[in-house]
Amino acid sequence: MNNGIDRRVFVAGWFPALFPKPEVELSGVAFRRKSFGHSPRRFIVIHGDEGTARDVLDTYMFDHEGVAYLVSGSERNVDVQGLKIDPNRMFSRVGAEKSIRGLNPGVAEDRLRAALDFLDKERGKALRQLVPPKGSRLFALHNNREYSVQDEIAASDATSIQEPDRPRSFFLCTSPADFEVLKKSPFNVVLQSKAEPDDGSLSRLAARMGFRYINLECAIGDYEGQMARVRWMEDRLG
Repeated sequence: MNNGIDRRVFVAGWFPALFPKPEVELSGVAFRRKSFGHSPRRFIVIHGDEGTARDVLDTYMFDHEGVAYLVSGSERNVDVQGLKIDPNRMFSRVGAEKSIRGLNPGVAEDRLRAALDFLDKERGKALRQLVPPKGSRLFALHNNREYSVQDEIAASDATSIQEPDRPRSFFLCTSPADFEVLKKSPFNVVLQSKAEPDDGSLSRLAARMGFRYINLECAIGDYEGQMARVRWMEDRLG
């Protein structure tokens, strides 16, 4: 750890008010923004019910450089203009509409249109914060309860299944170059570089816009396993 980070850890311990945790809104959803240093790397935890991922990223960002966005709520879905939506489906109008219709049965068309128009208006502001500078990457941390790498294999361009007995823990990346590095790990990895089908997710957005995106899935509660994978990747990917 370098001296700059050492000093930050020491000072933050005595004077926490010097290191506030400001709330920001991304498309109407509240996030806590945590940053240090000048690294262009971006990090995100987008689902409020994935507490292990949030704890891992919160701890990791205490002494590592980059900018992290940690969703503030404790529920998986969020309210946008009074309607429920999965926040990882708000990055396109198509994906947002499907999510809102699914979570708000019988929603009136005018309310749906108002919410979609709001998201269209706000999306650019959110992307200016989340999309990393050219050459860098956005790293998303997720937790699951049943979902596994087996659910993604058919939709993937390439796979490396090194832990078949731990299918709920895996990396998903959109960059072939990142896949080449990650497949050398002792962990499960899938590559998905296509922008379609458009489901409104960050991974499809990254494929469409051409920036590097990595998602780490781990079982809820597996703090040590998720932290170990975060550290392995961060030590090896530029």
